[in-house]
Amino acid sequence: MNLSGKLLIAMPGMGDPRFERSVVFLCAHSSDGAMGLIVNKPATQLSFEDLLKQLKIPQGRAGRDIRVHFGGPVENGRGFVLHSSDYASETESTMDVDGRFGLTATLDILEDMAHGGGPHSALLALGYSGWGPGQLEDEISDNGWLTAEASPETVFARDNDAKWEMALHSLGIEPSLLSGSAGHA
Repeated sequence: MNLSGKLLIAMPGMGDPRFERSVVFLCAHSSDGAMGLIVNKPATQLSFEDLLKQLKIPQGRAGRDIRVHFGGPVENGRGFVLHSSDYASETESTMDVDGRFGLTATLDILEDMAHGGGPHSALLALGYSGWGPGQLEDEISDNGWLTAEASPETVFARDNDAKWEMALHSLGIEPSLLSGSAGHA
């Protein structure tokens, strides 16, 4: 099972408050583990403009309004840009996730976006969510997560509060009917 390019949707009763009502885009998943970015938790204490100032990247007049998110509890000082597939870093550091999404973690994408360029759609995340071998599969079987197809409309939606429900609706699930209890036969 390879869940790269899919969404993880936190179930009620997740148990870890950092992931409550989270929607995680899985950037990589293999037998070695998984890595993803929470796409619906804004980092309210830091703006894109503030980040550019800290990194000493000048912002052009055509700079963009990019949202900064809490990508997960691992390496909070490291930044990742999840973006549409229309962009590839000149340093060849863009990872193609599934043909629809790319992931770039180098300064050149921030410089491009600071001057109005870069990908059509982008989300900047500080930190990431990581799982060791078999850990994510165990959490899914323990009813911690649902999996869904990732759509750019959900991942890059401006309304972060609506993303959890949007992801559930993509599965035909009404959020108010979810239970945190698992049923096993």
